[in-house]
Amino acid sequence: MQIVLCDDAEQTAREAAKWVQALLVHKTRPVLGLATGSTPIRLYQELIQLYQQQKISFANCTTFNLDEYFDIAPAHKQSYRSFMQTQLFNHIDINLQNTHLPACSQGQNPRLVGLEYEQHIAAAGGIDLQILGIGSNGHIGFNEPTSSLASRTRLKTLTAQTMSDNSRLFSPDEVQPTMAMTMGIATIMDARYVLLIATGLGKAEAVRQMVCGPVSAYCPASVLQMHEHAIVVLDKAAASLISDQQYLKVAEQENQRMIEIYGLQFIAES
Repeated sequence: MQIVLCDDAEQTAREAAKWVQALLVHKTRPVLGLATGSTPIRLYQELIQLYQQQKISFANCTTFNLDEYFDIAPAHKQSYRSFMQTQLFNHIDINLQNTHLPACSQGQNPRLVGLEYEQHIAAAGGIDLQILGIGSNGHIGFNEPTSSLASRTRLKTLTAQTMSDNSRLFSPDEVQPTMAMTMGIATIMDARYVLLIATGLGKAEAVRQMVCGPVSAYCPASVLQMHEHAIVVLDKAAASLISDQQYLKVAEQENQRMIEIYGLQFIAES
């Protein structure tokens, strides 16, 4: 696990954007995994700026989102499809036919929808770089605590903690979804690289368990300790409960030196 320590949320977004930029520039047909929520918004703003500066293009990019609320219309303002349109897709040159979310309506069989989503990912050649956030309870995607580490895309019931954390996004007159389709933990682990971003004190304990704790279904993000290419980009607040930060800073300097010499694996595979 490669830990990148940043001063604040803005620097965190800039550092994360470098990884996405490298993928888009050096991979002929990149496959990018996307996340929603408040954390990646700054990253998407950085990517939009890079696009406007003509430093990157999404024209040949295929995307797969981590999750989508169950039985929500794509045009609904709370859908993750609407989120992606507003926060990223409407501002870049991506072909919307190449953007995918695990949408599932009441009239569809979630198991079949999940299987089809997995097949679409495989047909695209797999995900090169999966962007992740982390929930205050350690979830990645909507893989809540106790989720199987071998899970695939499926329907999950949201925990009370997640419902509470997300309630700020819903007005009092809106019905907040209690279930969502999500990539499974094994699906996420199949990505060639994973890029997890965390900011703020509210994520500090989950980050500590992810980085320093045992690999456990009770902290789904802890499975990233087992990923060959996991990059975790943190601001000071999110990293505040991690010990031995001086070593992590030195290790990151050495990691960057090796990247400058030898490049990134997904670049070598282009």
